[in-house]
Amino acid sequence: MDNALTLTNDMKLVLGLVGFTMAMFLFERIRADLVALVVLVVLGITGLIAPEEIFGGFSGNAVMSIIATMILGAGLDRTGALNRLASWLLRRGHGIEQRLLLMTTAIASLNSSFMQNPSVMALFMPVASRLSSRTGLSLQRLLLPIAAAIVMGGAFTMVGNSPLILLNDLLVSANNNLPSGMATLEPLRMFAPAPIGVLLVAASLLYFRYYGDRKLKDETETSVTPARTESYFANTYGIEGDVFELIVTAESPLVGMSLGEAEALHDAPLMLALQTGNDTRLAPPADMRIWVGSVLGVMGARQAVGDFAQNHFLRMSSRLRHFGDLFNPSRAGISEAVVPPTSKFIGKTARELRLRKQNGISLLAINRDKKVIRDNVREEKLRAGDMLVFHSIWQDLGQAAESRDFVVVTDYPKGEQRPHKFKIAMAIFAITIIIALTSKLPVALTLMTGVAGMLLTGVLRMDEAYGAINWKTVFLMAGLIPLGWAMDSSGAAAWVAGHTVERLPEGIPVWALEIAVALLTTAFSLVISHVGATIVMVPMAINLALAAGGNPTAFALIVALSASNNLMTASNPVISMVVGPANYTSRQLWRVGGPLSLIYTMVVVLAVNVLFWWNGRAG
Repeated sequence: MDNALTLTNDMKLVLGLVGFTMAMFLFERIRADLVALVVLVVLGITGLIAPEEIFGGFSGNAVMSIIATMILGAGLDRTGALNRLASWLLRRGHGIEQRLLLMTTAIASLNSSFMQNPSVMALFMPVASRLSSRTGLSLQRLLLPIAAAIVMGGAFTMVGNSPLILLNDLLVSANNNLPSGMATLEPLRMFAPAPIGVLLVAASLLYFRYYGDRKLKDETETSVTPARTESYFANTYGIEGDVFELIVTAESPLVGMSLGEAEALHDAPLMLALQTGNDTRLAPPADMRIWVGSVLGVMGARQAVGDFAQNHFLRMSSRLRHFGDLFNPSRAGISEAVVPPTSKFIGKTARELRLRKQNGISLLAINRDKKVIRDNVREEKLRAGDMLVFHSIWQDLGQAAESRDFVVVTDYPKGEQRPHKFKIAMAIFAITIIIALTSKLPVALTLMTGVAGMLLTGVLRMDEAYGAINWKTVFLMAGLIPLGWAMDSSGAAAWVAGHTVERLPEGIPVWALEIAVALLTTAFSLVISHVGATIVMVPMAINLALAAGGNPTAFALIVALSASNNLMTASNPVISMVVGPANYTSRQLWRVGGPLSLIYTMVVVLAVNVLFWWNGRAG
């Protein structure tokens, strides 16, 4: 260690760059990805990293794995997998708050084991919003437990979050600078941290069940939540009930009628779809005829729809055999749109505009001066400022909105949704996981196999795959990876570790050092992001383990896990996504997230030591 304890100019330069990175991240004068690029360029120009290796981060397994997880996540999103999940959660939750919270957070944690944490949070935001509007749970009580579970669930696999994806590359590069005679550090297998992830998720679920939820309840008791099981559209417009299929029998008086005539019948439910022969339409035109064997897709309360079906000799089914794909929430749904003063719609009725025939849009209601119009809505002349309630396929709504005759105010899936590819996407995903479990292929190659499968089968298009990649994350990681190499190769990490060990009291146990490393990494992650904290701390932790007689891989894994242990500030991208929608204050985040972060540290250190002890015995 002696030569490592002499501070060279190269070491000074590397430590100066680390200080510069931390200062820039802390004061946010320059964007984080630009800071990473500046660090990369300085490392290359000063010769700290050889010019032919300086861009190696961009082609490394870590960056390719992150790109692949982003694309796989987009593929699952396009097929409406998460909308199906929201519906399933609502059905299985049976309106019991604790059960709903437990199931939602547990499933969010499982999702985060194979997708980037911010992507999972983005997918669960509408799920949480829908659950909140249909139950008595406020967003404040839903979003933080979900965010915490996503952070914890990232520890299930080596691709669950950026620090773990980086870890194997950092372990391999550390082998170049190990003392002679020392066994090389082996990369960790895909599911190596799974037991730790299980313990972390269990700790998070128990924490919110017995402590965190009570704290959030105290803060949110005054907030108004929607009435149980009544959605926003039911409250505001009286549009409620489920979707049913009505099959027209030979005895039905509807045979031969146009859809417009059927809609005018007494107590007719909202008619949203019609299938006659091979012609299936959502928002069918009013002149489309109904024949024997036609299927109507209608919306309304079960009792009212049942009475209408009985009175008009229609067979009712709550199972959507004919319209399942059409009514998938990822493909179609209810939206609100405002009529601007420049619109061509002003002074015309929905019938004159032929919204259904021209645009594939059903007008369900008009909200005018806080008064809701539902009767004969298609005969009502539209005015500027009217809020229109539509039911449509999202793609049709997007195309119609391009005319600027109405402005859609509901958030809806903008890209083309492919629910019919759901089974294909899930099969590809399952095969990818099986390959990861059973083969010795690099993780990045395994994930890219799944990406290639999704692109070849049309689950995603190539342009959509490019759009799914968050280039800021890619540049941040690829730009900072060489800083970790320089920490190692210049001896800066060994110098810091040596000085640290020198100053420690004699006989300090290894586990106490591990806790100190975990807490220091957590503190770094609050300042310089989880990627930056991992890159700076892993080389230092490995050298510290060597100096103190600990297991270098165990120390490095503790760092990678602790880098995500930020549940108190918006510098964690997952937490930053929930602060706005749920109106969390920083006091709330520290009160609820602080104790959970300490529990996280204790669970990680204990679980890593047990895991490596067990593996040592098994070995």
